[in-house]
Amino acid sequence: MGKTLEVRKTAGALGAEIHGIDLARDLDAATTRQVRDIWLEHGVVFFREQALPPAQFLEFAQKLGEVIEYPFVKGIDGFPLIIPVVKLEHERNNFGGIWHSDTAYLETPPMASMLVAREVPPFGGDTLFASQVAAYEALSPGMKKMLDGLYAVNSSAKADVTRTREDRIVERGTEVARQALQAEHPVVRTHPETGRKALYVNFGHTLRFRDMSEEESAPLLNYLFAHQVKPEFTCRFVWQPGSVALWDNRCTQHNPVNDYHGYKRVMHRITLKGDKPR
Repeated sequence: MGKTLEVRKTAGALGAEIHGIDLARDLDAATTRQVRDIWLEHGVVFFREQALPPAQFLEFAQKLGEVIEYPFVKGIDGFPLIIPVVKLEHERNNFGGIWHSDTAYLETPPMASMLVAREVPPFGGDTLFASQVAAYEALSPGMKKMLDGLYAVNSSAKADVTRTREDRIVERGTEVARQALQAEHPVVRTHPETGRKALYVNFGHTLRFRDMSEEESAPLLNYLFAHQVKPEFTCRFVWQPGSVALWDNRCTQHNPVNDYHGYKRVMHRITLKGDKPR
């Protein structure tokens, strides 16, 4: 039957906090289905005050999907599938600090990513999320018609992404981190579970359209990059120790705000296997 969960919407376009659940203890099959349905509806869901040591964090993730290795960073000791997302007091660049969807340069990008906060700064370090379903639906009929059928080239070597990751690669990088990965995906993808259409280009990874140069692609891509993160398509999450976020990488983007220089922020992240965008 599952538990009675309280769902509090975070913003109009996406996001919801789920209350009344202990992720380390309460995830029977029915409750897991409830959580998944709420997540599919809202794009990203948040949980507060969760005591989730690595083993329980991994167990929670495995109930939602197949946990996979993240190609850029080595895992924490004893848990290779859980990666540290850390910014230290002396560092200026955070990890992935631009608008993006995770690893769009892979042939099969992840279905979802999840973070648990271990240590947070006294202020700042929030994460922004943007609904790519809302962004697509707000486009004119003519723009939708033009974008449907287009493919985009996505690369791990795009300079803005590389700069945010360079310290991590030096410290904890894998061999894959030193390779340039590239994949082509539809500009508009259809969600395999909800059937909703979403924009699937992002400032962090998308270089150009297929069969077009970067210069030719830039005007339209720059328009889409600005459009898809308009405030009305976004929500903002303020982290506390024990907070958990689970986002649908197929229809959302995120941007960790880098506004806490001089303070430490430590998160653990798990990635869930996805499908080839269509």
